[in-house]
Amino acid sequence: MDNSSLELLRDTNMSLQIQLQSCTTLRTQASRVFLYAFFFVSIACTVVGNFLVVLSIAYFKQLQSPTNSFVMSLAVADCLVGLIVMPYSMIRTVEGCWYFGALFCRLHSSLDVMLCTASIFHLSCIAFDRYYAVCNPLIYALKMSSRQVAFLIVVCWVVPMLISFGPIMLDLHVAGVDILLPKDACVFLVNRIYAVMASLVAFYLPMAIMLVAYWRIFKAAKRQARQISAMESQMAAGVGKDSSKKQRHRNNIKRERKAAKTLGIIMGVFLIFWMPFFTVNIVDPFIDYSTEVVVWDIFLWLGYINSSLNPFLYVFFNRSFRRAFFMFIGCRVCLSGSSPGMELSHTRKEANEHADKS
Repeated sequence: MDNSSLELLRDTNMSLQIQLQSCTTLRTQASRVFLYAFFFVSIACTVVGNFLVVLSIAYFKQLQSPTNSFVMSLAVADCLVGLIVMPYSMIRTVEGCWYFGALFCRLHSSLDVMLCTASIFHLSCIAFDRYYAVCNPLIYALKMSSRQVAFLIVVCWVVPMLISFGPIMLDLHVAGVDILLPKDACVFLVNRIYAVMASLVAFYLPMAIMLVAYWRIFKAAKRQARQISAMESQMAAGVGKDSSKKQRHRNNIKRERKAAKTLGIIMGVFLIFWMPFFTVNIVDPFIDYSTEVVVWDIFLWLGYINSSLNPFLYVFFNRSFRRAFFMFIGCRVCLSGSSPGMELSHTRKEANEHADKS
């Protein structure tokens, strides 16, 4: 989400002085080249990585599960961040100036808020999905039907749209704020009410939901670990014709636990990268918007970079995603004999570990 790229001053004369000098960058040529290179790599990783996630899930039937439906929609949101939000933020951060007009500034801010909020909403839905898969597997199919998944994905997009485009386009987010700003700056300035309400809806409440869900998953995983240990003891002693059924049950438990662990790590990374921004975002209006520009820029780009990390976390933790990525990168899906139904796992053991580990 965008915030101040310039110091905000209440004095009219001082504001005029900043307006006259706002487009004069204080960065050296070397630092500008370095920042552009760094941001460009971040944008490329965000777009390409998340696009590969979308392609992998859309193409390979083995990756098409309720959890991965949320992952795919999340990847779409993150890919859009890289395509239509980060490039303009890059220019604003490096140049210290906004060249694209007041109307596009509001549109850019709206898209920024919407897409970042959509990301955490999707992670909340993934936590909800994993909670039922691990803690209530008998009713999982009922709770996570195709219709229910589609409904939750729609919510993940519609609610962020309502809390972003509505208030920003109608200037409700700056109601009561009396600060003069340079005309060539794109400053996402918010009043106290919007700062608190938007931060609660977009970050803190979903964060609380995720933490509760994963805490319960953690406790269930510990209980299931004891069940696995007991099953292994029975299988070692020999249990006759029920051994294969118990083996499948044991593999299912292990798969769901590993999926929850992977998604928990993804959620943890998200919180680490976005927590600083939302903390400053909610505090800044109460300290007369005195947060330094460099602090805003660092925390904002930490959040953006999170959008580029998720695909690499999938590749690192998930064999099926890893093989799907390599097949697309190596154009192996174009070879004769490849099909959406082809096996992504090399072994039966890997096949038992695919699906929801996203």
